[in-house]
Amino acid sequence: MPKKNIPEPEIGKRFQNETKYTPESLAGHTLNFASIPPAFKEYSNPLLRVSLPEPKAKGETNIWKLFLKRRSRRDYIADRPLRLNDLSALLWATQGLTAQFGDTFFRTAPSAGALYPVETYLYVRTVDGLEEGIYHFRPGDYDLELLKRGDFAVQLAEAALQQSVIARAQVTFIWSAIIARGQWKYNQRAYRYVYIDAGHIAQNLYLAGEGLGLGICAVGAFYDDDINRIMGFDGEDETVIYMATVGFRSPDQTI
Repeated sequence: MPKKNIPEPEIGKRFQNETKYTPESLAGHTLNFASIPPAFKEYSNPLLRVSLPEPKAKGETNIWKLFLKRRSRRDYIADRPLRLNDLSALLWATQGLTAQFGDTFFRTAPSAGALYPVETYLYVRTVDGLEEGIYHFRPGDYDLELLKRGDFAVQLAEAALQQSVIARAQVTFIWSAIIARGQWKYNQRAYRYVYIDAGHIAQNLYLAGEGLGLGICAVGAFYDDDINRIMGFDGEDETVIYMATVGFRSPDQTI
C-alpha cells in the first residue's frame, strides 16, 4: 500500500524551533552576493503581456475610515466585470514599486531585507479588457503576463476546500513564495518571513479594496498540492502561501 503523507507530530513547533536564530545557527554564515536570486520573476514565453494603466484610486479616502470599515466580505455580485483601472490600483497597493536605492527596489508593503520573495498571480474571471485566465504580475515592468487561458473557478474553489466565494469573485489573488530569494540571506528563518510578508501584502489589499468600494476576503485554507499543480509551482522552490478574493460586494454589506 502507498505510504500515507502523515505530518510529523508537532511539526509547527518544530518549524518555529528549527528556524530560530542562535549564535550556533548563524556561525559561519556569509552573504554570497554573486548568488543573489533575481529580484523579479518573468516568463520567457507567456501567451501575451498586458500593460497596466497608471494606478489611480478613486477620490481621497481617509485611512482611519478604512481601518474602521475593513472586513472580510464574501457576498459578491458575480456578473459585473471589474474595471482594469481598479485592478491596477489593487496591484500597485499590494506590490507597487515606490523607490529605488542602487539595485534595491522598495514597494508599498515591507519585506524582510527588502528581498520580496512573494510573487503575485491572478485568476481573472471577469475584468474589462482582460481574457479569463491565470496571470502573473510583474511589478518592475508593471504589467501582467497571461500564463493560462480559461475558466479555473471551479478548480480553485475545490482546491480551497470548496470555498464558493472564489467562483463568484471577479479576481482571485494567488500569492506564492520563491524561497531562495529570502533564504539567500536568512537561511531557514526565511520560511517565517514569507508569511509575514504575505500578511503585509494582504492587509494592503484589504485597505485598497475598501477604498475602492470592493469586497476582499483572504483565503488561507487550501490544499497546497492542488493549488501548486493548477499554478505550475513545484511546491518547494516556489509554493503557494496565501490567496484572496476580490469582488463587487452586495449592497447590503455595509457593516
